[in-house]
Amino acid sequence: MAVKIRLRRMGAKKNPFYRIVVADSRSPRDGKFIEEIGYYDPLTEPKKVVVDSEKANNWIKNGAKPTDTVDRLFRENNVYKVEKETVEEVKTEDVEN
Repeated sequence: MAVKIRLRRMGAKKNPFYRIVVADSRSPRDGKFIEEIGYYDPLTEPKKVVVDSEKANNWIKNGAKPTDTVDRLFRENNVYKVEKETVEEVKTEDVEN
């Protein structure tokens, strides 16, 4: 089973709102999903992105692949950096001891 982190379109016509979900790659865009990890509102100024970075990094570590758009949103909102900071903290603790 290939798992993807992708956008699920919500909202009315010409008023898009997206939820960031973890889903099986075979399920439809707005269909069944495994877990919701955040949302993206492109109509606000500035664009609003809310992501549970701990859940996102956990899914990525377990093999989920983000789509191109979700990958861009994660990079712009420093979702990946949270994991790197915790790894660096562990390494510095090991060096000190």
